[in-house]
This record gives sequence, structure tokens and C-alpha cells, in this order.
Amino acid sequence: MLIHRDIPGLRAALGAWRARGARIGLVPTMGALHDGHLSLVAAARAAADVVVASIFVNPTQFGPNEDLSRYPRDEAGDLAKLRAAGCDLAWLPTVEAMYPPGGATAVEVRGVSEGFEGAARPGHFRGVATVCTKLFLQTGADAAAFGEKDWQQLQVVRRAARDLDIPVRILPVPTVREADGLALSSRNRFLSPGERERAPLLHASLLRAAAAIAAGRDAAEALATGEDALRRGGLMPDYLALVEAETMRPLDRAAPGTAMRIVAAARLGTVRLLDNVAVP
Repeated sequence: MLIHRDIPGLRAALGAWRARGARIGLVPTMGALHDGHLSLVAAARAAADVVVASIFVNPTQFGPNEDLSRYPRDEAGDLAKLRAAGCDLAWLPTVEAMYPPGGATAVEVRGVSEGFEGAARPGHFRGVATVCTKLFLQTGADAAAFGEKDWQQLQVVRRAARDLDIPVRILPVPTVREADGLALSSRNRFLSPGERERAPLLHASLLRAAAAIAAGRDAAEALATGEDALRRGGLMPDYLALVEAETMRPLDRAAPGTAMRIVAAARLGTVRLLDNVAVP
């Protein structure tokens, strides 16, 4: 596996593969890799000839009171996992390489980025859209894999690529979960043993709400029941909402013929858990 930390080296390596007709698959990550990330590598491998995984803890998607310095980092462990997964190139840019001094351009996606995580973390999706756009252009990727766990992020990235005519195919990859339903996340390591026991309640509550709505129950009632269950289980919900899957437009009732999703964020100790499920 090749490792590059500057753009000239990255482009030289990718140019050699492209000269042989290879298609490039990209897996953008912030490191602290787990099996969910490795499922993205597998998806990119299935769609392309060469897999590039980026590891970059992107400062522009963290707010002033967020955990940039606390975000877990394990470069040696991450590189070993990527090698074992069959990754061809690891792209580890420095902050200076990604954001050269004097840069004055950012990518902002209106509509789909507003509300939910966009409201809870002002500026977050501007940072996500900007860094992903740069990664698409730096690598010239033909396809890029993103996990469905961060559902709103997936829609923001799709919208940015479509609106900016970036010829990259966005590959949505189903959420990888523990046996008890907890979505894999780099931040799960910060859960105490007691909190870890309670954490699967988020997914269970989402499943119950989705089943109730699919069965014709009033959506507001089903969501309120889910929020109450979370509070009784020791989780503090930031939101639990029914949305149109692609646009993130909030729905107050089920919309037959429309792809719908229930999205949620809840705090458990110092950890903020995200999850979502489709409404059948």
C-alpha cells in the first residue's frame, strides 16, 4: 500500500494507475478506523480497480466547543487495517496541504444541510462539503463510499457532487452494527461500561417508531413514544424526526410512495450518538 502526504505525490501515483485505465474508488475517513470503515473499503473495491482511503481529521467541520483535540487518532493502527483490507493508497494530507494559507473558498449546500445536525453544529456541513469536494478533485475519484449512519452527511455530499457536476458516483453503504444493534462509531470508545449497555436503546427505539409509522400509527405519537423511551433509558434526545430521505425535509405524517427515514441524535454521558433507520 502506498502512502502519500502531499498532493504532487498523490497525483503522480494516481496518474500512473489512470494511464493503465484503472478506475479510482475513494473512501474518505477521519481515521480511528473500525469495521464500518472497512465495509466502505470493500464497497469501493467492488466499484473500482484502485482504492484510495483518506485519513484527515478535518478541522473545518468542528465547532469552537467541539472535540477536535479529543477526536481519536491511531495512524499506525489505521494503516495496518487498511493494508489488511486491500487498500491501494492511503492519503494522509497535512492541514497545510488540505488548506493552504490564504484559501478563500468554501462549499455550502443549502436546504439538505439545514436542521438536525446542521442546526446542532453550525458550520459543520460547510466543512464536510468543502473537504469532500477537495478530496473528489484531488483524487479524481470515479466512485466514493459513504456510510448510511451519517444520513444527513450522505445527502449533503450527494447534493454537492450533483450541483457542482463532479463526475463521482456516491456509493451509500449500510450501517455496520454491533450484535445488539449499536451503530459502529469511533466515538463509542468513550462510552463507559454502563453507558455502553444502554446505548443500543437508540436503535431499538428507532426500529419501534419506524414499525409503528409503517403500520399506520400517527407519526408524532410514535416519535414522542420513542423520545420518552430514550429519556427513561438515560439518553437525552436532541431530535427524533421523520424526514423525506433525500431532501431531509421534515414530515409530520407518513407520505405513501416517498422514501422516508427516521433520524435521531441523543446524548449519553459525554458521547453524542447518531443513528437512523428507513421506514418500511
